[in-house]
Amino acid sequence: MREGLTALTAAVLALLIASPISHAQELPLQEFPLPRVTIDVGTAKNPRELSTAIQILLLITVLSLAPAFLIMMTSFTRIIVVLSFLRHGLATQQTPPNQVLAGLALFLTIFTMMPTWREVNDNAIKPYLDGRITQQEAFRNALAPLREFMLRQTREKDLALMVKLAGIPRPRNENDVPTYVLIPAFVISELKTAFQIGFLIFIPFLMIDMVVASVLMAMGMMMVPPVMVSLPFKILLFVLVDGWNLVVGSLIRGFH
Repeated sequence: MREGLTALTAAVLALLIASPISHAQELPLQEFPLPRVTIDVGTAKNPRELSTAIQILLLITVLSLAPAFLIMMTSFTRIIVVLSFLRHGLATQQTPPNQVLAGLALFLTIFTMMPTWREVNDNAIKPYLDGRITQQEAFRNALAPLREFMLRQTREKDLALMVKLAGIPRPRNENDVPTYVLIPAFVISELKTAFQIGFLIFIPFLMIDMVVASVLMAMGMMMVPPVMVSLPFKILLFVLVDGWNLVVGSLIRGFH
């Protein structure tokens, strides 16, 4: 009985295996359709098509440069430069890492720019989405708070320099200052302020380096790097005075 079931099972399996093979030999092979991808540059039939293509190209270019514009028109430049000076003053090499400094600078930028961005949202983005103003009006309303912020942080000397280099008449008031002149003047002012803060940060750390170097030389330990000995004292001083609180607080108060 068992041998009969085994033979029957073997016969069924042989039939199932042979059936697809025989059908595959009888039926023609069906080709799998492959997609065809082409990139074609055609000829514009009218000037409107060419104008639309150029507008799309310009829009993609502006979107790719938008992060750089936003960074240079906000408080990010001053914050990241000051934090870099702080790390070099401590002589901790890559501690904190670049990602941490950039992330901290980004969130501090969001914190300091939030009133300006809230004004942009209330006066430009929301009315435009509701259909109450046109695109040109939304752009002017969004640019006004940013210009006010940059003018408040820009020195007159730097602004006068860029006006002179641009070769335009002397502006009668703040509204006459073109935006393309205001932005580089604002960046120069931010860099100068950041370097001034960095100099003040370096002074206590430099004093510690000088004291440690003098002590090592008096002890005849001229082969020992002073930076290696002064590093723990720098970190201890920075922690005791709550350095992060002082630096971040000074940076935030400088924009108000």
